Amino acid sequence: MHGWKHARGVVVASAVGVLVAMGSVTVAVPGAAASPNKTVITWAEKPGQAPNYIFPFMTVAYNTVPNGDEFNNFMYRPLYWYGKNGKPVLDTALSLANLPVTSNGGKTVKITLKTYSWSNGTKVTSTDVLFWLNIWHQKPTRYAGWFPGGLSMPTSVTNFTVTSPTTFTIDFNRSFNTQWLLSDELSTIVPLPLAWTRTSTSAPAGSAHCATAPYGTADAACKAVYTFLSEQSGLNPTNPSASTNALSTYASNPLWQVVDGPWKLKSFGVTAPIVMIPNPAYSGPNKPTYKEFIEEPFTTASAEYRALVSGTVDVSYYIPRTEITSPAKAPSRPTQTLKPGANNPRLASTYTLEPVYEWGFNAIVENQRSTANHGTAGALLRQLYVRQALQSLITQKLYIDRLEKGYGVPDYGAVPVWPRNPYSSAYEASNPYPYSPGHARQLLESHGWKVVPNGVSTCTKPGRGAGHCGAGIRAGAKFEFTMRYASGTTAIKNVTVAERSSWEQAGIRMNLIAQSFDTIVGASTPCPHGCSWQFAAVGLGWDYGGTTYPSGQELFAKDAQSNYPSFTTPTVNKLIQDTITVTSQKNFTKYENRIAKELPDIWQPQQVTVAEIHKGIVHPPLSPSDNTTPATFHWK
Repeated sequence: MHGWKHARGVVVASAVGVLVAMGSVTVAVPGAAASPNKTVITWAEKPGQAPNYIFPFMTVAYNTVPNGDEFNNFMYRPLYWYGKNGKPVLDTALSLANLPVTSNGGKTVKITLKTYSWSNGTKVTSTDVLFWLNIWHQKPTRYAGWFPGGLSMPTSVTNFTVTSPTTFTIDFNRSFNTQWLLSDELSTIVPLPLAWTRTSTSAPAGSAHCATAPYGTADAACKAVYTFLSEQSGLNPTNPSASTNALSTYASNPLWQVVDGPWKLKSFGVTAPIVMIPNPAYSGPNKPTYKEFIEEPFTTASAEYRALVSGTVDVSYYIPRTEITSPAKAPSRPTQTLKPGANNPRLASTYTLEPVYEWGFNAIVENQRSTANHGTAGALLRQLYVRQALQSLITQKLYIDRLEKGYGVPDYGAVPVWPRNPYSSAYEASNPYPYSPGHARQLLESHGWKVVPNGVSTCTKPGRGAGHCGAGIRAGAKFEFTMRYASGTTAIKNVTVAERSSWEQAGIRMNLIAQSFDTIVGASTPCPHGCSWQFAAVGLGWDYGGTTYPSGQELFAKDAQSNYPSFTTPTVNKLIQDTITVTSQKNFTKYENRIAKELPDIWQPQQVTVAEIHKGIVHPPLSPSDNTTPATFHWK
């Protein structure tokens, strides 16, 4: 499933004029690295990013990499697993099912499950898949992966038939691009155990009959089950802002002990370590070979770096750029491979530095329906020339060369350009909006703005039409916004300060507010009918997660659950539909180029992950899909 992600390794910048790169900062940490405990592997969570939701059926407010790829997937496995040998491709060995077989002109798929068991001794069956779809059917919009228009499951599903405990068929309302269907729809299914079909902790398992009812016929029962499971995970669907103590019960709640993945919870904490132990009933490949997998939380980047220096963590997907002592040679073309520099001397004897491209894009998310400033914020962001001016003041190459220390690649749209892949187009890779303060100022002046460099530009020609500020922008309106950025690392603060300084060249004022990652993700939800937030910067943008096809229906289809900017045009909607219903690279390229041109988000450089792995650990190539697989790690 796709989702929000936060920085693994982040940019460091300082705002003096436009931009001045900071020098290296060394944190003094006494003592030598500790000898590893080879009965456990301790994995460092990224600063300020503790999981906070356990029910695999996630709403948009909880749709994050820390909750999905770095927590849920360890215990509850999706039908199809993406990420293999360091590439965002299907891993058939780790998938719960064999490849689907299509018939009826592509409208019907037949799927056969492999032999997997739940930890309570029951088998993973076709009914468990029906349970997931029945939960989804009772209110499609609850799930973060849903999008409108009749093409998304479950609204595209006309029938689900259990033909045996291990086989089932799904009938759809039309034929689809087979690659999209497998990668973006079927891979989102997470079979749910019958032990969860209840509406209270005292009710018998299966008593709610949500899983066994024919598809789409038990919405009332499934709504009650969904509400119960959500509340047990910490979300009251009727009052999402209500406080809860559910997180403290994750490890003790019998519901969450029924798992089909390689791990189960021993203890859970947001500010304390999460401890997982092997699931003895796990029947899939790559069974854990050590006793405990520990997720260690960190509130700050410096604290995580100190843990690396002292050797108290074994795996970290984060090292401050200030602590990278030898820059990488960044690729200048997608055909080239990044060449990493030498590891930090304080870490080199204990860890191997491993760079990993991300399968996604980095962006500042904007709310085109913002009601802030009496609606002026949203009215501004709905103007393409405004988005073009903002983008033209993002100096990507400088960020990568001086601040990322070479561990980064540019983003010019919603489809990854690096590494080379069959989806990226020549138009997007050409950088449609290169850095140009002069062009940014010219755009504003030609649309009726009095540009005040290092001040605040104002609208002098309100209204629609050529040479005017645009619909909904009144005379005297100020070019001013508020951006909320993720706290936890000085680096994220510094890069937003640098961008603010750059935008000031065109009289664009950006007020900055620091909040936690979870707070920003929870508050910056899509609001097509208007809400107050304006810009959100969580450090690394969007992750295509457990898929290989970087399509845009969740992100940019009208009223989609993950359409954070509330961006929509009839042309984009039609292009998205074409990528879904017809297998055609030509259709995909049209969609990709349109998104790069329309700028629904403000593109930023994509950071290359700089992971530190203990030299005593053997593991397969790290996945660019963020699908962490700790069960495949083992000590020499």
